[in-house]
Amino acid sequence: MTEELAALDTAKPRRAGGLNQMLIDLGPLLVFIVAFNVFNRIPSLKADAVYIATAIFIVATLATIAYSWLRHRHVPPVLIVTGVIVVAFGGLTLALHDPIFIQIKPTFVNLFYVAAILFSLAIKKNVWKLLFRHTFNLPDRIWTILALRWAGCFAVQAAINEYIRQTQTFEVWANTRPLVVYPLVIAFALLNTPIVLKHHREDESAPKPVAPAA
Repeated sequence: MTEELAALDTAKPRRAGGLNQMLIDLGPLLVFIVAFNVFNRIPSLKADAVYIATAIFIVATLATIAYSWLRHRHVPPVLIVTGVIVVAFGGLTLALHDPIFIQIKPTFVNLFYVAAILFSLAIKKNVWKLLFRHTFNLPDRIWTILALRWAGCFAVQAAINEYIRQTQTFEVWANTRPLVVYPLVIAFALLNTPIVLKHHREDESAPKPVAPAA
């Protein structure tokens, strides 16, 4: 899963086994950050630290997809999209020996989410509802409000990534962007919790208890 949705997923209430899912969501990004910082501190490998870390990032992402399939016989669509994007942008970084591609990946992902949300609303197939309807039962009007709010949040994240990328070194970008993104997404999710709780409805299809006969 992309780190943007992973942070959102982290903010949701979790059932048993949630730690495994959190590792799937956040593992590849954490591996990338750790790998970059380790190799960046080895003089002989410092110049290639970003490329080594990117290669490891690709492998870690594909490993999470394989793990998800082997464990659950199912790979979430968002994780598949993540894998394609990571392989594409990571592959360009390695092939062209240019770190800009792995840096603009979050910008591309966030703008992709914005476009997907707005397009889904235009064709009246709210993708936000499709993603989270199994967690929350909300009126369509509220799903639309939430979708538009999150489209705005993703647009802000894209702008933040571009600002950090263009004004800071790669090392600063790699280490500080997650510290900005995760608190932002979690805080935004919490700010939207009241409207979700206010309008959440119990599943009307669930069997209702029958009063015992007198």
